[in-house]
Amino acid sequence: MSLTSSPVVTAISWDAFFQSELKEHLMVAEDTQKSMQNQFISLVEMAINTLQKGGKIIFFGNGGSAADSQHLATELTVRYRKNRAALAALALTTDTSALTAIGNDFGFDHLFERQIEALAKPDDLIIGITTSGKSPNVILAFKKAQALGLKTVAFTGGTGGELPGIVDLILCVPSFTTSRIQEMHITLGQMLCGALEDFFANS
Repeated sequence: MSLTSSPVVTAISWDAFFQSELKEHLMVAEDTQKSMQNQFISLVEMAINTLQKGGKIIFFGNGGSAADSQHLATELTVRYRKNRAALAALALTTDTSALTAIGNDFGFDHLFERQIEALAKPDDLIIGITTSGKSPNVILAFKKAQALGLKTVAFTGGTGGELPGIVDLILCVPSFTTSRIQEMHITLGQMLCGALEDFFANS
C-alpha cells in the first residue's frame, strides 16, 4: 500500500469509546467515594501529625506513580490553591544520580529502600504508590521503613497485592484497571494536599 493512500477506515466508534471511558471513570470514582472515606481521613490525620512534629512526607513510585509522587510533593512544598507556608515533602524519583547509582550498584529493586535508609527520619511519613501492590522496589522500601519504625501509607488498587501486613494504612482503589486506579490516586493525593493546605493555612 502506498504511504499516500487513503487512511484505513476503522470500525471503532469514538463516541462509544468516549462514553465508555468516562462511564468507567465515574463508576470507579463513585465506588472510591463509598469505600474510602475513613481511610482518607486517617491519611490526613497521619500527615498532619507528621508535619506538626517537624517531619516530612516522602512519596515514591514507578512510571506514572513516579510522576504522581513528584506532582504531590510539589503541591505541598510550593502551593496547591493558595499561598501559605511551605509544607515539607519530597519525591524519591527526582535525583537521577542517586537513581542510576543505586540501580547500577545494587539493582533497580533497591531504588527507594536505599534512599529511605539515607533520608528518612523518625517523624516522617512514607507514602508509596503502586497500582498493583506488587512492585518489588516499593515492597522493599516499605519493609525498610517498617524496620526503621516509620509510619507508612500505600496508594494501590485491586486486591492490594503484597501490601497488607507491611504498611500501616492502605488506600486501595476498587478497580483492576491501571488507568482508573491512577486517576483515583492523583485525585486522592490532591485532596490530601487541599486538606493539609486548609489545615495549616488556618492554624
